[in-house]
Formats: sequence, C-alpha cells, structure tokens
Amino acid sequence: MPNATDEAMNWFNGNQDLLFQYGVNILSALAILIIGNWVVKAIANAVAQLLRKKEIDNAVVDFVHTLVRYLLFVVVLVAALGRIGVETASVVAILGVAGLAVGLALQGSLSNFAAGVLIVAFRPFKSGDYVDVAGVSGSVDSIQIFSTALKTPDNKMVVVPNGAILSSPITNYSHHDTRRIDFVVGVAYSANLQHTKEVLTGVLARESRLLSTPEPTIGVVELGDSSVNLVVRPWVRTEDYWAVYFDLLQAIKEGLDEQGIEIPFPQMDVHVDKVGS
Repeated sequence: MPNATDEAMNWFNGNQDLLFQYGVNILSALAILIIGNWVVKAIANAVAQLLRKKEIDNAVVDFVHTLVRYLLFVVVLVAALGRIGVETASVVAILGVAGLAVGLALQGSLSNFAAGVLIVAFRPFKSGDYVDVAGVSGSVDSIQIFSTALKTPDNKMVVVPNGAILSSPITNYSHHDTRRIDFVVGVAYSANLQHTKEVLTGVLARESRLLSTPEPTIGVVELGDSSVNLVVRPWVRTEDYWAVYFDLLQAIKEGLDEQGIEIPFPQMDVHVDKVGS
C-alpha cells in the first residue's frame, strides 16, 4: 500500500501546473499591493502638490490627500483580490454590506465624515485661523476626515470631532483683517466727563497701531452703582489685537492717574436711621 509520502508526492506531481499558477497569482497579488500602494501614495502626493500650487488652504489639501489615498487603496485591494481568484463583484457586494453594517454601528463617525466634507466645501475657517468651536479656542492646525486639530495658545493640541463643530456656533476671529477692541472704563461720579473723554482720546492718539478708519468710539454707556462707565472702542489689525489690548489698557490707567481722574473701587453706602424707642 502506498504511504502518505508517496500520496503527497503523487498529488504534487499531478498538480504542479495548478500550484505554479497559484504561486504566480499570489506573487502577482503581492506585487499589485506593493506597487499599487506606491502608486497610490504618488498620486495622492501629486494631487496635494497640485492643490498647493493653486494656493489651496493646507487644511483642505490634507483632507483631500487623505481621502484620495484611502479611495485609491480600496481599488488596489480589490484588484489584488481579483488576481488570486476572488470574484471582484462578490468583494464589492461584501464591502457594501460591511459598509452598511459599519455605518449603522458607527453613525457618529459617519456624521463626522459628512461634517468634514461640509467644512472643506463651505470653509468657515482655514488653516492658521484662530477660532472658537465646540467650546474650544485655538488655531486651526489641520482638518482630518473625522476631526479637526486645534493648537491652543498654551501649545496644546485639541482634536475636535467635525460633527461637534458643525452642531455648534463657529466663531472665527481671523476671518476679517480688522477687529474692534472693547474697553469699559469706570470713573468716579465727581469726574468731569468731558475732560475724561479728552484724556482717553489723547491716549488713543498716542497709540500708532490703532486704525483711523473706522474712528474710535468713546462714550458714556452706563451709570453704575459706584462709577460712571464709558466705552472705549478702537479698531486694530487682527494680528495686532492682543498686543494693543494689553498696552492700551495700561496706557488708559496711567493716563487717568496722571490727570487725577479716579477709577473707584466698587462700594456701597449704608444709611442707618435711628428710630426712637
């Protein structure tokens, strides 16, 4: 009786052509994956480079680059599976069913993906803008498929889901070239308001970074409990906002002190009436 080794050898000799064909197909599939992945990276990088030449925002470029790479790699994967004999139609059907199942399980992720597409399409902000989104403030670092990365002023990275961004108000502090600084300055009721306005006007005139158009606004806004409150509203270039804010606030305090105009502490007057027994 033939032993197991003889049976194996006979099977191998009788199926050499089939094994050779399978080996060629497997090597071909591996070659498709390796070369295809390299081609996909090259195409994605070329698309990103083309977009950058057209001066498209970096956040949009990163989003498109990632999306193109993933989509093309799926095509390469299907081609490799087809090479080893897997029916591509079945693969597409399986991917569709799997995609539906994953979509039902990951509805939040899909909403984040859709929100990312809308952010890229409508561009409420761009890379480098300082924004306030979903309760987080920072500079936009990148827009990814599912989330947006922000860099906070203290150099922390915060990743915010795209769905949360679109479901809440978006404040873009960098969208316009100019911004208005709002100060509320309280002075004593005994202060001469006209003289106070002249002092504040002089302080603003000495700050060269302020814009002449629109003109600054100085006016009484409130008769408070312990002070007369004036608003001081000059305009500056957006990039100068915080530097001017800090310097001007100090200059206002020093200017009022030089003229003897009091900035009162919050206080309460208590009147006691003595009632005879």
